[in-house]
Amino acid sequence: MYIGTHAEIMQTVVRLINKNENWNGTGTTLYSEAKELFIKLPIDIILLGCGIDEDEEMQLRDFFKLHKPSIKIVQHYGGGSGLLYNEIAIALSGGTTPNFLS
Repeated sequence: MYIGTHAEIMQTVVRLINKNENWNGTGTTLYSEAKELFIKLPIDIILLGCGIDEDEEMQLRDFFKLHKPSIKIVQHYGGGSGLLYNEIAIALSGGTTPNFLS
């Protein structure tokens, strides 16, 4: 799941994720909806986009870890589809990236 503050960027990231037939991405620009989606869907990775309020980001990370301690949380700064795919593939394989937060 991608969480960010810009709807166009969120839509682009989700579209890129869903180009991989083995992945199923969703996204939101709303703090409250992020929590709802997390509870409803089988989420393995959280991608945090730029612009999220620091307090909200901390609350989201705490919420995600409380409900699923094994969740992978990655700070996604952009950089194109190659970087995005690498971040996801490394997190899914159990590795870490420089942007890996948990």
